[in-house]
Amino acid sequence: MASFNPVKIFSGSQSTYLAEKIAHYYGKDLGGYTCRRFSDGEMSPSFEESVRGCDVFLIQSTPPPGDNLMELLLMVDAARRASAHYVTVVIPYFGYARQDRKDKPRVAIAAKLVANMLAAAGADRLMTIDLHAGQIQGFFDFPVDHLEGTSVFVPYIKSLALENLIIASPDVGGANRARTFAKHFNAEIVLCDKHRKRANEIASMQVIGDVEGMNVVLVDDLIDTGGTLCKAAQILLDKGAQSVRAICTHPIMSGKAHENIANSVLEELVISDSLPLSQPNPKIRVLSVAELFAKAIGRIRDHESISSLFIRY
Repeated sequence: MASFNPVKIFSGSQSTYLAEKIAHYYGKDLGGYTCRRFSDGEMSPSFEESVRGCDVFLIQSTPPPGDNLMELLLMVDAARRASAHYVTVVIPYFGYARQDRKDKPRVAIAAKLVANMLAAAGADRLMTIDLHAGQIQGFFDFPVDHLEGTSVFVPYIKSLALENLIIASPDVGGANRARTFAKHFNAEIVLCDKHRKRANEIASMQVIGDVEGMNVVLVDDLIDTGGTLCKAAQILLDKGAQSVRAICTHPIMSGKAHENIANSVLEELVISDSLPLSQPNPKIRVLSVAELFAKAIGRIRDHESISSLFIRY
């Protein structure tokens, strides 16, 4: 039976641009919220309306991860102390997800730490899209709704009616993501095997598979500096690909990312609006995930299936 608790949607300082669209698709206005700052930068969030007995949805992507994550934690605590009935954190881009294991000695598993902090703050549920690694869902001791970017990207790629389509992953770690995407088109996949000297710096890369005469779609969960993606695109073109375009859900776009994309051989880079673009780029096409999140909020509100929002092949 559906819940009758009122739904209220609030946005942190970073994600207002997306939260307004989500609230619009859901059919509500954003709730009143302010975040005052002391002169030293300390944040003091407060809700400008009652949330007592409400199902509260707090929307905030994490980067830059220091301030925005802390603001989200304070928002959760404020909602709990104001007697909210149920608190769902909606994190379109879940930062620190790349640190999901000990890949060398004496490092933190930051994704697990963030999960612990959200639980300690009082969150009841997490909603996100295209985690860097799906198994991060297991770091949480409360429900996680892991939405899929394929819901918006697959229809767009189908609209292009590309012949000789093949799906590529810019690294071996993304093979499963590429294979899942390829099933929607009954297409083959190729892999770009990279070796890094250090973070954001590639030493070498080679292609596993044949791309001669093919239209290649590179699929990844995020783009940071764009170095890996642009190098992969160049190598694929050198191997005989007819065209190369890329899909990345989360546009972090740090450093010289915009310059790298603009000067690359990519036909286009297709991204979501999980993060705002810092500047326009003629090679970048943005597809909104706002309606997808709004539908998911509605299904949570009515205790309906979230998986019904996924595209099945």
